[in-house]
Amino acid sequence: MKRLLTPRQVARAIGVSESSLKRWCDRGLIPSVKTPGRHRRIPVQGVLAFLRERHYQLVRPEVLGLPPTTGQGPRVLGRASDEYFDALVANDEDRCRQIFFDLYLTEHRLSVVCDRVVAPAFHRIGECWQRGEIEVYQERLACELTRRVLYEMQSAMQVPAEPAPMAIGGTPEGDFYTLPTRMAGLVLLEFHWNAASLGASLPFDTLVAAIRQKRPRLFWLSVSYIQDRQRFLEGYARLYRAASQTSVPIIVGGRALSEDIRREMQYAAYGDNMQHLEAFAATLADVRQASEA
Repeated sequence: MKRLLTPRQVARAIGVSESSLKRWCDRGLIPSVKTPGRHRRIPVQGVLAFLRERHYQLVRPEVLGLPPTTGQGPRVLGRASDEYFDALVANDEDRCRQIFFDLYLTEHRLSVVCDRVVAPAFHRIGECWQRGEIEVYQERLACELTRRVLYEMQSAMQVPAEPAPMAIGGTPEGDFYTLPTRMAGLVLLEFHWNAASLGASLPFDTLVAAIRQKRPRLFWLSVSYIQDRQRFLEGYARLYRAASQTSVPIIVGGRALSEDIRREMQYAAYGDNMQHLEAFAATLADVRQASEA
């Protein structure tokens, strides 16, 4: 996706006159920057935010670096998971990108897209693999493709205005599932948090160091796989102590956290999905605003 666009390019993409577009920029409806040569350039993030908020339709999405029919028709959330599954199995990256951006431009929250489109699609992929209907390499390709789409989605979103609360998170050592933690960061970024995933398979000692050094307002831990139960619980206990000492709430989630394991853990919240994470972040934001009032 292109990062900075000329007014002419954006006008073509939206299907308006260049003079109208410049007036919108002058009124602050679309953010713009000036080059050293005093030429106006428009960040693609601002264009997408404008389209989403003002319900304008893309006429030439390819000008923005998007698939040619992005944003040009209704995208039904109920069917999107099946469409995303088919695109993943076919390794059709443009189709996956289009589904994501179509839903985003029609104001579906990314927490909902992750829960109702991406998660069910990968659940079906797992079932197909167990039945021998798809190969392991196809599942790996689907993960890699989705990582690229999530990264592009993140690049297309506007950076939260300062001062935004910080949130960080990742997965514990031995857990190489990167998609859940990346989705968590994306969901919080859309919710106006300064959020960043630290990555996957991180030793608890380095997660403790991140909490002590960064002092985030929220820490998430995604747990899709536990290599050694006792070692995990001991490491997590150290993480929780460090978070308590710095007043950092921890939300945990992931398919490996069975009820009996959670009974041996302390945490501020447990989330089954990305909408739970978003809801918990909303309560923290409300508390923070109330304390500052």
